Amino acid sequence: MSWLIPKNHPRYHSLVTREKLIKHFESGVVARAGLIAHGRGEAFDYLIGEETTEPALRAIKAAACALLLANRPVISVNGNAAALAGEWIIKLADVVNAKIEVNLFYRTKERERAIESLLKSLGAKEVLGVDERFQTTIPELMSERRRVDSRGILIADAVLVPLEDGDRTEALKRMGKTVIAIDLNPLSRTARAASITIVDNIVRAMPKLVEEASRLKQMPRDELRLMLSSYDNNAVLSEALEHMVNRLKKLAGEVLRAQSK
Repeated sequence: MSWLIPKNHPRYHSLVTREKLIKHFESGVVARAGLIAHGRGEAFDYLIGEETTEPALRAIKAAACALLLANRPVISVNGNAAALAGEWIIKLADVVNAKIEVNLFYRTKERERAIESLLKSLGAKEVLGVDERFQTTIPELMSERRRVDSRGILIADAVLVPLEDGDRTEALKRMGKTVIAIDLNPLSRTARAASITIVDNIVRAMPKLVEEASRLKQMPRDELRLMLSSYDNNAVLSEALEHMVNRLKKLAGEVLRAQSK
Protein backbone atom coordinates (compact mmCIF):
# COMPACT_ATOMS: atom_id res chain seq x y z
CA MET A 1 0.00 0.00 0.00
CA SER A 2 1.09 3.62 -0.65
CA TRP A 3 1.24 4.36 3.11
CA LEU A 4 4.25 2.03 3.33
CA ILE A 5 6.24 4.16 0.86
CA PRO A 6 8.53 6.64 2.66
CA LYS A 7 7.84 10.21 1.54
CA ASN A 8 11.56 10.79 1.07
CA HIS A 9 11.80 7.89 -1.38
CA PRO A 10 13.19 9.26 -4.69
CA ARG A 11 10.36 7.56 -6.59
CA TYR A 12 7.64 8.41 -4.06
CA HIS A 13 5.13 10.05 -6.42
CA SER A 14 5.63 7.38 -9.08
CA LEU A 15 5.15 4.58 -6.56
CA VAL A 16 2.01 6.20 -5.11
CA THR A 17 0.60 6.45 -8.63
CA ARG A 18 1.29 2.78 -9.21
CA GLU A 19 -0.44 1.89 -5.94
CA LYS A 20 -3.51 3.86 -7.02
CA LEU A 21 -3.67 1.89 -10.26
CA ILE A 22 -3.30 -1.41 -8.43
CA LYS A 23 -6.04 -0.43 -5.97
CA HIS A 24 -8.40 0.53 -8.77
CA PHE A 25 -7.49 -2.54 -10.81
CA GLU A 26 -8.63 -4.61 -7.85
CA SER A 27 -11.83 -2.55 -7.59
CA GLY A 28 -12.63 -3.13 -11.28
CA VAL A 29 -12.05 0.43 -12.49
CA VAL A 30 -8.72 -0.18 -14.27
CA ALA A 31 -8.31 -2.87 -16.92
CA ARG A 32 -5.33 -5.24 -16.81
CA ALA A 33 -4.05 -3.62 -20.00
CA GLY A 34 -4.26 -0.24 -18.26
CA LEU A 35 -1.36 -1.26 -16.04
CA ILE A 36 0.73 -1.95 -19.14
CA ALA A 37 -0.32 1.34 -20.71
CA HIS A 38 0.76 3.24 -17.60
CA GLY A 39 4.19 1.62 -17.66
CA ARG A 40 4.64 2.60 -21.29
CA GLY A 41 3.66 6.18 -20.50
CA GLU A 42 5.97 6.33 -17.50
CA ALA A 43 8.91 5.44 -19.75
CA PHE A 44 8.20 8.56 -21.84
CA ASP A 45 7.80 10.58 -18.64
CA TYR A 46 11.40 9.65 -17.78
CA LEU A 47 12.46 11.02 -21.15
CA ILE A 48 10.89 14.43 -20.55
CA GLY A 49 12.29 14.58 -17.01
CA GLU A 50 9.00 14.05 -15.15
CA GLU A 51 8.12 17.73 -15.42
CA THR A 52 5.63 19.85 -17.32
CA THR A 53 7.55 21.41 -20.18
CA GLU A 54 7.02 24.79 -21.82
CA PRO A 55 5.42 23.23 -24.95
CA ALA A 56 3.04 21.31 -22.68
CA LEU A 57 2.08 24.55 -20.92
CA ARG A 58 1.26 26.11 -24.30
CA ALA A 59 -0.92 23.11 -25.14
CA ILE A 60 -2.65 23.36 -21.76
CA LYS A 61 -3.44 27.03 -22.43
CA ALA A 62 -4.84 26.18 -25.88
CA ALA A 63 -6.87 23.30 -24.42
CA ALA A 64 -8.38 25.61 -21.80
CA CYS A 65 -9.33 28.08 -24.53
CA ALA A 66 -10.89 25.36 -26.68
CA LEU A 67 -12.96 23.95 -23.82
CA LEU A 68 -14.17 27.38 -22.72
CA LEU A 69 -15.13 28.30 -26.28
CA ALA A 70 -16.96 25.03 -26.93
CA ASN A 71 -20.74 24.92 -26.87
CA ARG A 72 -20.89 21.24 -25.90
CA PRO A 73 -17.58 20.16 -24.33
CA VAL A 74 -17.22 16.58 -23.09
CA ILE A 75 -14.51 14.92 -21.00
CA SER A 76 -14.09 11.29 -22.01
CA VAL A 77 -13.00 9.04 -19.13
CA ASN A 78 -11.45 5.59 -19.08
CA GLY A 79 -10.32 3.55 -16.07
CA ASN A 80 -6.81 4.98 -15.76
CA ALA A 81 -8.04 8.57 -16.09
CA ALA A 82 -10.69 8.02 -13.41
CA ALA A 83 -8.20 6.35 -11.08
CA LEU A 84 -5.42 8.91 -11.47
CA ALA A 85 -7.27 12.18 -12.01
CA GLY A 86 -10.93 11.65 -11.15
CA GLU A 87 -11.21 14.63 -8.80
CA TRP A 88 -9.55 16.94 -11.35
CA ILE A 89 -11.82 15.71 -14.14
CA ILE A 90 -14.81 16.71 -12.02
CA LYS A 91 -13.28 20.11 -11.19
CA LEU A 92 -12.51 20.78 -14.86
CA ALA A 93 -16.03 19.77 -15.92
CA ASP A 94 -17.40 22.28 -13.44
CA VAL A 95 -15.12 25.11 -14.63
CA VAL A 96 -15.79 24.66 -18.36
CA ASN A 97 -19.37 23.35 -18.02
CA ALA A 98 -18.51 20.00 -19.63
CA LYS A 99 -20.25 16.65 -19.57
CA ILE A 100 -18.35 13.62 -18.25
CA GLU A 101 -18.68 10.41 -20.24
CA VAL A 102 -17.28 6.93 -19.62
CA ASN A 103 -15.73 5.45 -22.76
CA LEU A 104 -13.78 2.19 -22.69
CA PHE A 105 -11.77 0.01 -25.04
CA TYR A 106 -12.05 -2.98 -22.65
CA ARG A 107 -15.73 -2.42 -22.01
CA THR A 108 -17.87 -4.37 -19.58
CA LYS A 109 -20.98 -3.26 -17.77
CA GLU A 110 -19.19 -3.92 -14.48
CA ARG A 111 -16.32 -1.57 -15.38
CA GLU A 112 -18.73 1.12 -16.56
CA ARG A 113 -20.56 0.98 -13.24
CA ALA A 114 -17.33 0.87 -11.22
CA ILE A 115 -16.04 4.03 -12.93
CA GLU A 116 -19.40 5.74 -12.56
CA SER A 117 -19.43 4.87 -8.86
CA LEU A 118 -15.88 6.19 -8.37
CA LEU A 119 -16.62 9.48 -10.14
CA LYS A 120 -19.84 10.01 -8.20
CA SER A 121 -18.04 9.28 -4.93
CA LEU A 122 -15.65 12.10 -5.88
CA GLY A 123 -18.50 14.52 -6.47
CA ALA A 124 -19.70 14.02 -10.07
CA LYS A 125 -23.42 14.76 -10.34
CA GLU A 126 -23.93 13.11 -13.74
CA VAL A 127 -21.90 10.50 -15.60
CA LEU A 128 -22.84 9.68 -19.19
CA GLY A 129 -21.95 6.56 -21.15
CA VAL A 130 -23.44 3.96 -18.82
CA ASP A 131 -27.13 4.08 -19.73
CA GLU A 132 -27.88 1.79 -22.70
CA ARG A 133 -30.98 3.83 -23.58
CA PHE A 134 -28.73 6.62 -24.88
CA GLN A 135 -26.05 4.46 -26.46
CA THR A 136 -25.14 4.98 -30.11
CA THR A 137 -22.04 4.42 -32.21
CA ILE A 138 -19.33 6.40 -33.97
CA PRO A 139 -19.19 5.65 -37.72
CA GLU A 140 -16.24 3.69 -39.15
CA LEU A 141 -14.94 2.57 -35.75
CA MET A 142 -15.05 -1.12 -34.84
CA SER A 143 -13.64 -1.25 -31.28
CA GLU A 144 -15.81 -0.94 -28.17
CA ARG A 145 -14.81 2.73 -28.08
CA ARG A 146 -17.31 3.25 -30.91
CA ARG A 147 -20.10 3.17 -28.32
CA VAL A 148 -20.86 6.71 -27.19
CA ASP A 149 -23.67 8.54 -25.45
CA SER A 150 -26.09 10.43 -27.70
CA ARG A 151 -26.20 13.22 -25.08
CA GLY A 152 -22.42 13.50 -24.85
CA ILE A 153 -19.58 12.64 -27.21
CA LEU A 154 -21.88 12.14 -30.20
CA ILE A 155 -23.02 15.78 -30.19
CA ALA A 156 -19.90 17.32 -28.59
CA ASP A 157 -17.95 19.98 -30.44
CA ALA A 158 -14.86 19.57 -28.22
CA VAL A 159 -13.74 16.35 -26.52
CA LEU A 160 -10.94 15.96 -24.00
CA VAL A 161 -9.58 12.44 -24.37
CA PRO A 162 -6.93 11.76 -21.71
CA LEU A 163 -5.09 8.45 -22.19
CA GLU A 164 -6.72 7.78 -25.55
CA ASP A 165 -6.34 5.35 -28.44
CA GLY A 166 -5.55 6.63 -31.93
CA ASP A 167 -8.49 5.06 -33.75
CA ARG A 168 -11.11 7.02 -31.86
CA THR A 169 -9.14 10.25 -31.98
CA GLU A 170 -9.03 9.97 -35.77
CA ALA A 171 -12.74 9.10 -35.91
CA LEU A 172 -13.70 12.06 -33.72
CA LYS A 173 -11.63 14.39 -35.88
CA ARG A 174 -13.40 13.10 -39.01
CA MET A 175 -16.67 14.04 -37.31
CA GLY A 176 -15.44 17.63 -37.12
CA LYS A 177 -14.75 17.72 -33.39
CA THR A 178 -11.90 19.50 -31.63
CA VAL A 179 -9.98 16.71 -29.91
CA ILE A 180 -7.71 17.48 -26.96
CA ALA A 181 -5.37 14.66 -25.96
CA ILE A 182 -3.14 14.11 -22.94
CA ASP A 183 -0.44 11.75 -24.14
CA LEU A 184 3.15 11.29 -22.94
CA ASN A 185 4.14 9.81 -26.31
CA PRO A 186 4.42 12.58 -28.94
CA LEU A 187 4.82 9.93 -31.65
CA SER A 188 1.54 8.13 -31.02
CA ARG A 189 -1.35 8.28 -33.49
CA THR A 190 -3.41 9.96 -30.80
CA ALA A 191 -0.84 12.72 -30.28
CA ARG A 192 -0.43 13.30 -34.00
CA ALA A 193 -4.13 13.18 -34.88
CA ALA A 194 -5.43 15.36 -32.04
CA SER A 195 -6.19 19.05 -32.48
CA ILE A 196 -4.30 19.83 -29.27
CA THR A 197 -1.86 17.43 -27.60
CA ILE A 198 -0.64 17.93 -24.06
CA VAL A 199 2.57 15.89 -23.83
CA ASP A 200 2.56 15.44 -20.08
CA ASN A 201 1.59 13.07 -17.30
CA ILE A 202 -2.13 13.28 -16.56
CA VAL A 203 -1.45 13.69 -12.83
CA ARG A 204 0.42 16.93 -13.57
CA ALA A 205 -1.55 18.11 -16.61
CA MET A 206 -5.07 17.95 -15.17
CA PRO A 207 -4.48 20.24 -12.16
CA LYS A 208 -2.71 22.73 -14.43
CA LEU A 209 -5.56 22.56 -16.95
CA VAL A 210 -8.09 23.28 -14.20
CA GLU A 211 -5.97 26.21 -13.02
CA GLU A 212 -5.59 27.64 -16.51
CA ALA A 213 -9.27 27.25 -17.40
CA SER A 214 -10.23 28.98 -14.15
CA ARG A 215 -7.83 31.83 -14.93
CA LEU A 216 -9.07 32.30 -18.50
CA LYS A 217 -12.76 31.84 -17.80
CA GLN A 218 -13.45 35.55 -17.35
CA MET A 219 -11.61 36.61 -20.49
CA PRO A 220 -13.59 37.85 -23.54
CA ARG A 221 -14.31 35.11 -26.06
CA ASP A 222 -12.59 37.08 -28.82
CA GLU A 223 -9.35 36.98 -26.84
CA LEU A 224 -9.74 33.26 -26.26
CA ARG A 225 -10.27 32.71 -30.00
CA LEU A 226 -7.16 34.77 -30.79
CA MET A 227 -5.02 32.74 -28.38
CA LEU A 228 -6.38 29.47 -29.74
CA SER A 229 -5.83 30.50 -33.38
CA SER A 230 -2.12 31.04 -32.73
CA TYR A 231 -1.63 27.50 -31.43
CA ASP A 232 0.32 25.05 -33.64
CA ASN A 233 0.07 21.43 -32.51
CA ASN A 234 2.74 20.17 -34.92
CA ALA A 235 5.18 22.71 -33.52
CA VAL A 236 4.37 21.59 -29.98
CA LEU A 237 4.94 17.93 -30.86
CA SER A 238 8.23 18.80 -32.58
CA GLU A 239 9.40 20.77 -29.56
CA ALA A 240 8.43 17.91 -27.23
CA LEU A 241 10.64 15.57 -29.25
CA GLU A 242 13.47 18.10 -29.31
CA HIS A 243 13.21 18.41 -25.53
CA MET A 244 13.57 14.63 -25.17
CA VAL A 245 16.52 14.49 -27.58
CA ASN A 246 18.34 17.37 -25.87
CA ARG A 247 17.75 15.88 -22.44
CA LEU A 248 19.11 12.49 -23.55
CA LYS A 249 22.20 14.18 -25.01
CA LYS A 250 22.73 16.01 -21.73
CA LEU A 251 22.37 12.80 -19.72
CA ALA A 252 24.72 10.95 -22.07
CA GLY A 253 27.32 13.67 -21.52
CA GLU A 254 26.95 13.39 -17.78
CA VAL A 255 27.49 9.63 -17.96
CA LEU A 256 30.67 10.09 -20.01
CA ARG A 257 32.02 12.73 -17.62
CA ALA A 258 31.29 10.50 -14.64
CA GLN A 259 33.15 7.59 -16.26
CA SER A 260 36.18 9.73 -16.98
CA LYS A 261 36.67 10.72 -13.34
